[in-house]
Amino acid sequence: MFPIKSIARFLLVFILLAAAIMATAQNKLYITVGSRTLTATLAENAATRSLIQLLESGPVTISMSDYGGFEKVGGLPQSLPTSDTRITTNPGDIMLYQGRNIVIFYSSNTWSYTPLGKIEGVTATSLREFLGNGNVNMTLSLSNTSGIDDVAADKENKRIIYDLQGNRLEQPPTSGIYIIDGKKVFIKN
Repeated sequence: MFPIKSIARFLLVFILLAAAIMATAQNKLYITVGSRTLTATLAENAATRSLIQLLESGPVTISMSDYGGFEKVGGLPQSLPTSDTRITTNPGDIMLYQGRNIVIFYSSNTWSYTPLGKIEGVTATSLREFLGNGNVNMTLSLSNTSGIDDVAADKENKRIIYDLQGNRLEQPPTSGIYIIDGKKVFIKN
């Protein structure tokens, strides 16, 4: 038999490890504009915990617009807790402004913000390209999707075949994964 203290210690370590893994799993934010997605690492604060709670019920789409030649800004569906400090931003910084506005910076600015996160590995130029000019719809989510939202089968003509990029094939497929009659199929020749 195992002593009760050993079992209790094991359970405590297991619970702490599970909590750490769950906390780490929720530190990513996926930002989608059009068909492109970038990943951001979230800051650890009350605002991001509230943002995660909001996004747990599903993705949120925000209308973003240019401001001041250095950022895109858009209103969240609800206010988040603030802990503003004076910050000089860098490209890729994601900030909360006035509790309800999410701001993504593609250049520097110094002001009082609550940090939400950082898009890693982007330059000012690549971020401007990703965000586009003028108004843009941006979707925030906690999980990354494959880009294939739905596959609809063509009921009139059986054996309609698509590759995974969505291209319809006229020839019978060779080895690989295809969508045939609305179902994903692996063919091995």
